[in-house]
Amino acid sequence: MANTRSAKKMVRKIATRTAVNTARRSRMRTFVRRVEEAIISGDQAAAKAALKDAQPEIMRAAGKGLIHKNTSARKVSRLAKRVKAMG
Repeated sequence: MANTRSAKKMVRKIATRTAVNTARRSRMRTFVRRVEEAIISGDQAAAKAALKDAQPEIMRAAGKGLIHKNTSARKVSRLAKRVKAMG
């Protein structure tokens, strides 16, 4: 349990930051899932459109410090590779 005023404030800040990061991570995963669902359905046009929407969202997550920038590049690369292989 936090005792000092500064420690109590840090607990509040961490709770706020955790909520924001959880929402951002969920949003990113939703966009990735849409791409994967389009790939599974076999609709290349939908997959390309979903990838075009997902890519900036993944990169934004890296910019906000949610994931490492190499992780975001790897995710985008692997999704793009799977979409391209459909054609």
